[in-house]
Amino acid sequence: MILVTGGAGYIGSHAVVALLEEGFDVVIFDSLENGYIETVNALKTIEARGRIKGFIRGDLQNLRDVYSIFSRYKIEAVIHFAAYISVEESMKDPMKYYYNNLLGSLNLISAMLDYGIDKIVYSSTAAVYGSPNRVPIDEECPTSPINPYGQSKKMVEQILDDCDKAFGLRNVRLRYFNVAGADGLLRVGERHEPETHLIPNLIASACDSQETFNLYGDKYKTRDGTCIRDYVNVEDLADAHVLALKYLLDGGNSDYFNLGTSDGSSVKEVLAVCEQTIGKKIKTRLCEPRVGDPETLVADNKKAAKILGWKPKRSLEDSVRTAYEWHKKEKLA
Repeated sequence: MILVTGGAGYIGSHAVVALLEEGFDVVIFDSLENGYIETVNALKTIEARGRIKGFIRGDLQNLRDVYSIFSRYKIEAVIHFAAYISVEESMKDPMKYYYNNLLGSLNLISAMLDYGIDKIVYSSTAAVYGSPNRVPIDEECPTSPINPYGQSKKMVEQILDDCDKAFGLRNVRLRYFNVAGADGLLRVGERHEPETHLIPNLIASACDSQETFNLYGDKYKTRDGTCIRDYVNVEDLADAHVLALKYLLDGGNSDYFNLGTSDGSSVKEVLAVCEQTIGKKIKTRLCEPRVGDPETLVADNKKAAKILGWKPKRSLEDSVRTAYEWHKKEKLA
């Protein structure tokens, strides 16, 4: 049985779908601060070889909540998504991020060690690289986060590395680039309040004639002056978590991998794809660049391909299309 923390959130819920379809039984732990009970209910209705065996609403910062999971269920391995994820918010309130992302992970790891569970897949981020000294970014690039969000993730990576050396806690750290899209069958999708991700905000601006998209900076040293990011489809990302889990179950050693397409798109290029997909022009407002935003983040994903056998299958157009279909479904709900 696999424990998925943050399984009611965006990426976590898509990973749960992938796990169920691969025949794994799942227990979801989520505070529902940024996850949704509607997502849990939708996951429970999925007909697959695997089943949702339980849902616990709790807070990783509360040790009693954490230990209750392992006392109630026979957990074989953990996939850990639960975290705060906004770079901008982390700059304004760093302590919130260190308490939640760091303390919550420490509590989870402590409980795993006490219950003899030695396998964890950790949801990390490309933000651990900060402003990289080369692009595309491979796993040997120096890690030097430029915001508390990235720093909190880097610290947990170090804790996992130390716990592997001391206690044999085998782990895979997955460093995501920019995640986009929704489940192809629209069973789950992206819900954030407030929404901070580029593609859902572009779609919202296109679908609401009163809404204007904020374009943060157009003077970066890039091909069109806007930030470049590597947009990886959420279903491809979910597949990577299943492969990482199987790698650990098969006896694989601790390691870390970039998850991206190795192909960057600028904000203006993503804007053009959204306009083409939706068939509408999107009103934009030029704003000052956000603090803590590197100008270019693009992955070198060769290591994940070689060791995990993972390669992204879906395009930016696929991600925009499913995100748009999910948006329409949510509006009709």
